[in-house]
Amino acid sequence: MAEDKRPVPKKTPAKASAKKPPAAATLAPAKADPGILHPDHVAALVEGRHPRPHDALGQHPHGDDWLIRAVRPLAKSVVALRADGTRVELQHVDRGLWQGVAPGPGQAYELEATYHEAPPHVSGDPYRFVPSVGEIDLYLWGEGRHEQIWQVLGAHYRPHEGVAGTSFSVWAPHAQAARVIGDFNSWDGTRHAMRRLDDSGVWELFVPGLHPGTTYKFQLLTAAGEWVQRADPMARYTQTPPETASVVGQTLFEWGDGDWMQQRAATDPHNTAMSVYELHVGSWRPGLGYRDLADQLIEYVHELGFTHVEFLPLAEHPYGPSWGYQVTGYYAPTSRFGHPDDLKYLIDRLHRAGIGVIMDWVPGHFPKDEWALARFDGQPLYEHSDPRLGEQMDWGTLIFNFGDSQVRNFLVANALYWLEEFHIDGLRVDAVASMLYLDYSRKEGEWVPNIHGGRENLQAITFLQETNATAYKRNPGIVMIAEESTSYPGVTEPSSAGGLGFGLKWNMGWMHDSLQYIHENPMWRSHHHNDITFSFVYAFSEKFLLPISHDEVVHGKGSLLAKMPGDQWQKLANVRVFLAYMWAHPGKQLLFMGSEFGQPSEWSEQRGLDWWILDQPAHQGLQRLVRQLNRVYREQPALWQQDNSERGFEMLTSDAENNIVAFLRWSTDGEAIACLVNFGGNPVGPYRIGLPYAGTWSEIVNSDAEEYGGSGVGNFGAVHATDDEWQGRPASAELTIPPLAALWLKGSPGR
Repeated sequence: MAEDKRPVPKKTPAKASAKKPPAAATLAPAKADPGILHPDHVAALVEGRHPRPHDALGQHPHGDDWLIRAVRPLAKSVVALRADGTRVELQHVDRGLWQGVAPGPGQAYELEATYHEAPPHVSGDPYRFVPSVGEIDLYLWGEGRHEQIWQVLGAHYRPHEGVAGTSFSVWAPHAQAARVIGDFNSWDGTRHAMRRLDDSGVWELFVPGLHPGTTYKFQLLTAAGEWVQRADPMARYTQTPPETASVVGQTLFEWGDGDWMQQRAATDPHNTAMSVYELHVGSWRPGLGYRDLADQLIEYVHELGFTHVEFLPLAEHPYGPSWGYQVTGYYAPTSRFGHPDDLKYLIDRLHRAGIGVIMDWVPGHFPKDEWALARFDGQPLYEHSDPRLGEQMDWGTLIFNFGDSQVRNFLVANALYWLEEFHIDGLRVDAVASMLYLDYSRKEGEWVPNIHGGRENLQAITFLQETNATAYKRNPGIVMIAEESTSYPGVTEPSSAGGLGFGLKWNMGWMHDSLQYIHENPMWRSHHHNDITFSFVYAFSEKFLLPISHDEVVHGKGSLLAKMPGDQWQKLANVRVFLAYMWAHPGKQLLFMGSEFGQPSEWSEQRGLDWWILDQPAHQGLQRLVRQLNRVYREQPALWQQDNSERGFEMLTSDAENNIVAFLRWSTDGEAIACLVNFGGNPVGPYRIGLPYAGTWSEIVNSDAEEYGGSGVGNFGAVHATDDEWQGRPASAELTIPPLAALWLKGSPGR
């Protein structure tokens, strides 16, 4: 807390009543005129443009007494109601500035103002309070090291000097003056000018009696002399778009997920089962808020067996069709679906149901909306001033100035905010490649090389390393995931070893190649066999997650089902074999909503999913297969225990002529699962395959089973491997691989 240079009582009396004073109240005798301020000083105070209004307003020592000054334009009279019951009449000085001398020691007071024929109005005086932002907080913010800055900046309803009210603070270093405006002052900030606390540019004001639910913005006087209005960058609650004001929030939520959080802290998510259901809240089942979503989403995810859900960005964004990827309120869950406590309720319910929560996080860019972060205090602040470094041309957005310590602090703390305040289990960081490269989507001459003459954005790299290292240090058991579309080295290497420090990386190469392959007619797939096998070459160069995400089912790309060749049966069979191959492939899995039941149409945020298609048995069958894939996947450590180690994978065959890929997945204790995939349109068999040991190999998944909508070709539930060597392996078996299908076989040695 900043040092208070004004003596105050050790015990602050209770807030004075807003009613008329009791009859016993006494009137303090008038004191000598303490003097008149300079007219320019008076003008700055009454116009609300003084950078340090507390230096003159409020109460200040005046010999053995106290001088009280206040701004009350148009008032007929102003009286200070002191805690001891005395009334001190203030005299009008000029242009609505009032002052008077109170005898004796300083004490708490309120101001009673009378306007024309209206009854007296009693209110607290914001200018009698010491700063609500402490010196240590200011120091840490100045150093760019305040890991919980959301607890300091922004609007906070809480007691201050024993009085309930709301503290406001904002970082605006280029502003000449700052004011709070809102519905509580009819959007006129002249009576709520803020004080500048230090050279780092933090402004502060405590408004007594101001309660949650109040809408507000900051009004800043730019260096050019123009007043601009801005939403609070640290607002934790906002109006529902298209309204743009911030809202004073208050959390009353009590978490009940203690068991989950304790278990999470003791778990390594990078080497456990993870199958992620990605969804857009607004279009999964339109009309559901955070609380309404809980029951339906939990039931559905449980039914299908996913371990996690991943929400497209939930931070506040003004433009719905951006899906949340153009953020204006980095600390505010979007109000479209309810109060922030409602989101906490949803996450708490998911955790208590055993479902992890991942959220998309977008530190790579922000929109140019004039009421938000862009040119916040009249000139570039959050963005870099050079458009070659501060503007993302492709998206029409601005790029954060990652080299500024406060901007970097704002973003690092924001990641921690979601992990710690909302118990999010992981953040998927959007568009990492756009941050890593200075020449990202730029022509020659449109970018500035780094200090070494290279194209890497060294400041952004440092930011990502700091974010990941801090997030993992403070929150054991979480996972940081990079959407990184290039071959930048060391994305999932520890930052201490020079890597970016992410836990997982989206395998965009696998996604592109495998979708290109599966799009081909099975007749011609043998000519493209490398597309489906190339990912095995680099499968352990990073710790990967395999995504079939929202980006692959929009903008003319069609749904996953629509990408497939052939008639309707063949399309569904292609989806089944593709998902069975994906779930067996090394790496975690992510599937966008609708793909699990064969959504026919391309996704649009403006409508719900094609749930009606589940009236058709074939689509029910696909959904049942996804449920079975998830169930078996979670039950079999061989499919996830060594995702990030070459010891967990062994290629059996890559047979382009027959469109067959076969491989083994190994657990740490030597259990093996053989995955045989036939991407051709005809059954293959009898087909001999080498295996690590003889015995019975049970079919634990056959994607061509009739219950999934397949043709029912198989091996009667099991195959028997003999001690006949084949292709360098000690045992082998002959079997039939169904058309457009995958088999998962689990071996039982010696049986």
